[in-house]
Amino acid sequence: MFTAIWAFCLDQLLGDPRSSLHPVALMGKLIAFFERILYREDDSDRSKFACGAVLVLLVLLISYAVGDFLIYLTYFLPHWAQDAAAGLILAFMICPRSLAAAGKEIYDLLKAGKLGAARQSVSMIVGRDTQQLDNAEVTRATVETIAENTVDGIISPLFFFVIGGVPLAVLYRAANTMDSMLGYKNERYLYFGRAAARLDDVLNYIPARITGFLFVFAALLIGYDAKNAMRMMRRDARKHPSPNGGFAEASMAGALHIRLGGVNSYFGRKTFRAYMGEAMQELAPKHIMAAIRMMYTAVLLFLVFAYALLVCLGH
Repeated sequence: MFTAIWAFCLDQLLGDPRSSLHPVALMGKLIAFFERILYREDDSDRSKFACGAVLVLLVLLISYAVGDFLIYLTYFLPHWAQDAAAGLILAFMICPRSLAAAGKEIYDLLKAGKLGAARQSVSMIVGRDTQQLDNAEVTRATVETIAENTVDGIISPLFFFVIGGVPLAVLYRAANTMDSMLGYKNERYLYFGRAAARLDDVLNYIPARITGFLFVFAALLIGYDAKNAMRMMRRDARKHPSPNGGFAEASMAGALHIRLGGVNSYFGRKTFRAYMGEAMQELAPKHIMAAIRMMYTAVLLFLVFAYALLVCLGH
C-alpha cells in the first residue's frame, strides 16, 4: 500500500499536469486513432457495435501491456525505488487534487458573485449546457461531478490497483477514458460506443458501491449526517439512469441535506434525471466545499481500509 499512499501524496504535491504527454491524454489519442480506422458511417448497427468492441479490446490490451512493461523496467531497481516508480505511474491515474481545484475555483467564483465565469468553469467539468444555470444549479452540477468523479477518477483506479497492481489500474483508466469519449447515446456512438459504455458500467459496479459506503463513513467522521446518507443511498441510488452513479450522489446528497438530480439540458434538449436526496437545505456554494471534504475523507478512508485488509491477508 506504500505505492498507493505515495501516489496520493504525489498527486497532492504535483497535481495533474496538463500536457499532451500525460498518460490519459495519450490514451485519448490512441482511442481516437482506432476510432478513425474502425468507424464507418455507412456500417450497419451490428457492424458498428462489433468495430467498437474491437476498439475496446485493442485499447485494453495495449494499455495493460504498457503498464506491465513499465513496471517490468523497474524490477532491477531497489525495492523502494520500484514502489516509488509504481506510485508515480499510479498518481497519473487518479485526480483528487485537480477535482478539488476545479470545485474550489467554482466556489470562489460563486462567492465573488461572478456567475458567468462560474458557468464557464463548470462547463469544463460537465457535459450539460451551462449558459442558463443559476447559482444553485451551478452548485448542483459541481457537487454531482465531485461525487461521480470520486468513483471514476479516484476510488476505481485505487481499487483496481489493490487487486491487480499498476497494470490493472492503467487498464481501468483506459476503459474509463473510452467511456468518456465514446459512451454517448447519440447517432454516432449509440452502437459504436456501446461496448465501451457497458465495460465502464461493469468495472465501476463494485467501486461505486464502495464509494457510497465510504461517503457514509466520511459523513460520520467529519460531522455530516451519516444516517441520512445511508437512508438516501438505500432509497434513491437505483433511481439513477446509470447503474452506478446513484450510489455516490445519493449518499453525498443525504450527508449534506441537499437534493441532487433534476432537469439538465444537453445540446439544447432538456431531460429529467431522478432526484437524489431531499432538499432540507437550499443548494449553496458552501456545499461544494463540503463535497470536497467528503471526497478527501472518503479517499483517505479507502487507503486505510485497504491497508488494513492487506495486513489481515498477510500481504
